[in-house]
Amino acid sequence: MKDLRQRALTAGAVAVSTALAIAIGVRLASYGVPAVLLLACCLSCTAAVSSLLFRLLDTWSTTTHRCTRPGCDFQVRLTHGGAAENRRWQEIAATHPHTTTGTEAR
Repeated sequence: MKDLRQRALTAGAVAVSTALAIAIGVRLASYGVPAVLLLACCLSCTAAVSSLLFRLLDTWSTTTHRCTRPGCDFQVRLTHGGAAENRRWQEIAATHPHTTTGTEAR
């Protein structure tokens, strides 16, 4: 189910970026822009917008687990994980060995 939803969102992102590039291409063509430059502009718009949408989709489907200890920068990013896998990595982030800087009490 998640795989089907991810494919649909990816196809939607490609469709949106292509439609935006076509709209920009039509507007530029009305100004008499040469075909080679028009193609370059449309392809760059498609690449930029689809890259942005893919990053947003990736961010939406990624879970980040961090250590709650102050000053610790340990984190785990999990993409498309199930409930059991999320729980497992959450526990690992909570119980990972903390690095010490030699300032702990003896």
